[in-house]
Amino acid sequence: MCVPARADVGVVLNESLDTSVARITGSGHTAVYFSRICPETPVKLRLCGAGELGSVMSNYTTLGEDEPFEWNIVPLGIYLYGVEDLRNRPLIGSWRVKRALEERYREKYLSEYCARRFCRTSNSAEWREMVAATISRSIYMFVVSTTVEEDLELIAEFNALPNVNHFNGVTRNCATFARRVINTYFPNAAKPDYLNDFGMTTPKAIARTFAHYAERHPESNFRVLHFAQLPGTVKRSSECRAGTEQLYHSKKLLVPMLIFADYGVPVAAASYVLTGRFNPERELEKHPSEQAAAIAEDLKKAKAARDPARTGQLKKLETQEREQVVGTQEEWKNYRAAFDSMTLEAVRDEIIPDRDYLNHVFKDLDKAGTLIPDANGVLWLEVPEDGKITRVGLSASNVLASGSDQRIAYALLLARTERVLKSPKHSREILPEFQQNWSLLQAGRSMNGTSVANASGVSTSVRATLNSRSANH
Repeated sequence: MCVPARADVGVVLNESLDTSVARITGSGHTAVYFSRICPETPVKLRLCGAGELGSVMSNYTTLGEDEPFEWNIVPLGIYLYGVEDLRNRPLIGSWRVKRALEERYREKYLSEYCARRFCRTSNSAEWREMVAATISRSIYMFVVSTTVEEDLELIAEFNALPNVNHFNGVTRNCATFARRVINTYFPNAAKPDYLNDFGMTTPKAIARTFAHYAERHPESNFRVLHFAQLPGTVKRSSECRAGTEQLYHSKKLLVPMLIFADYGVPVAAASYVLTGRFNPERELEKHPSEQAAAIAEDLKKAKAARDPARTGQLKKLETQEREQVVGTQEEWKNYRAAFDSMTLEAVRDEIIPDRDYLNHVFKDLDKAGTLIPDANGVLWLEVPEDGKITRVGLSASNVLASGSDQRIAYALLLARTERVLKSPKHSREILPEFQQNWSLLQAGRSMNGTSVANASGVSTSVRATLNSRSANH
């Protein structure tokens, strides 16, 4: 067996979908990430082999499968983007894209556990939440290092225990499950915050207490990972909140409380301000990488030794490490300026009718044709036209590939980039990911520099869609 050289475990904090009960609580969802544990099946664990990226384990109210399992585990790429190979990740998100990737996962991995009609067809079957989660929300992971012995112990324990669902929204929810897994590695590392969460265990409390534990243990190599929600037609997720934090920020709850229980408002506000503050984005900026964790520990030693030269040097390295992950205001400003120039150029070259069209590209493409995923989850959009098929790739690996309409692909990349550059920090890609996608945009620009001149007279229904709005402006 080829065991990965390094290993991690982490608390996964998913932003709130602002639907159902979450619209009131803003609590989001939590799960557990492993870098060295992989699924042998969706309900059985093993050590990962060479080249595998790890996994995410989670439970829900009901997974909806033929047996009432408490938890499922899926490959990391499946959880984030619905594909095993991240090079094939979708570039845009829609419910059509998510459903296509869910069905691919069900047929490939879940058929043994998902034969009944409800599991196969119901949108309430929550195994679907474990496929391409970044289409519906942004995700943070609070990660520390583990040993192979610790991973093997957890594998043995969970493979031996009954996997039977006893979900309860108050006492046995997703946060209590994540707490149980994390505390198997590090006893009492993840804790509830009954004061700020009104007696419940919530996702944000588990993330916050685990982050504080990791900060007290520098040997843990604590760092935060961030995966932004994909640009597209799905409603944007919102930041997770604790109970008192939701009261503090939400008029929907605060106004009734002021009317019926005004004596409780100062207590809730004080509890949040004094003990409940926790911002995942700031944690990312403080702990952006394993290298940053090592620099921070050296910095503490330099300060303790009262070595100003070494302290100054390490502070500079710490800043550089952070900026490599989250970027600087100046870098993002420069990208916006460069993007503005590219957009004006695209309008001038009639690739898009005007800049306003970028606000509609995702919806128009989502309606334009048939979505076709291949065996690897690579997505194509196919549009019939006079007995022919126009195709455009919707994945990172095929958007500019041979056979993908270059003009439509470039419009898609422009719309995607604009959405990212307009997003708040918690919804924005980290800088290395953005730079990868910026390279695709530049390649699309280069390809269209030679193809636009030859595009006149070529008419397809997708191009008609792209140009239809110009008549209205």
